[in-house]
Amino acid sequence: MIVIFGSINMDLVARVPRIARPGETVLSRRADSFFGGKGANQAVAAARIGHGEPGRVAMVGAVGNDPFGATCLKNLEDNGIDVQAVRVADDPTGCAFITVDETGENAITVASGANMALRSIDLPDNLLTKASVLVLQMEVDLAASLDAAACARRAGAKVIWNFAPVPPSKERSAMAELLQATDVLVVNEHEALAIAEIVGVPAGDDYLRAATAVAKDFGPTCIVTAGARGAYAISRDGTQIHATARPITPVDTTGAGDTFVGVLANGFAEGLKIGPAMERACAAASLSCLTPGAQAGMPQREALEHYLAQA
Repeated sequence: MIVIFGSINMDLVARVPRIARPGETVLSRRADSFFGGKGANQAVAAARIGHGEPGRVAMVGAVGNDPFGATCLKNLEDNGIDVQAVRVADDPTGCAFITVDETGENAITVASGANMALRSIDLPDNLLTKASVLVLQMEVDLAASLDAAACARRAGAKVIWNFAPVPPSKERSAMAELLQATDVLVVNEHEALAIAEIVGVPAGDDYLRAATAVAKDFGPTCIVTAGARGAYAISRDGTQIHATARPITPVDTTGAGDTFVGVLANGFAEGLKIGPAMERACAAASLSCLTPGAQAGMPQREALEHYLAQA
């Protein structure tokens, strides 16, 4: 069982010639809507790569009592995800406003809405067993996520924490608690440096040094996703594993990190060791960049297997 405790959003996306600078207006021909939210994205990625088997992936989240919320729930159900633990809150469904430039890079602003109503009591005890993988991010209330991680640890479940986006609060004690409650921390280069700075471990501008220090001082295996350079896993004893990424011409990188996390979680749920799980996650993330939208390009298992066979 893969349990995603996190955000559910509707993404509103505009393609632009370049990302606007502060105070600048950049015109776009149109805006499109896509399903999103880091939690929902990771749930969809995990479900698709696991053949969409009903009930294998469970979403724990909150949406508003509005059209966006209803369509987001239907989308999760259509992907074979158990939504019994998704609560309908008084706040509106979360929305993300995304601009994507001509190179595929993006800038994102998120209006959290109902996501901040999520609480650890929304996580049913029966979803957490020794065979479960709990996945967390940083788009819902941190205290609720820390409580959920503690519940998972007591049940013997594996905890994957995607430290994204970097929170505005720089409270060291909360970040230290997060790291100590985590089995596998997933960050990109900038997030690795940010969390190292928050908890006070020396890293300079070297993201691998940051990940090594975080793993050594706090215990989790730290996985750094590095775009075209692939991904690196560093364990507490300093052992490093590198998974390569295949060269692609990206159309839209939105959701690539979430694809990586969801496919990684599926790999662990299937009993893969960290190296093979990362290789599959890197390949899936590359595939996801070839289609606009966070979830639209997330591959089904058959597509990923075909892509891997072309190595």
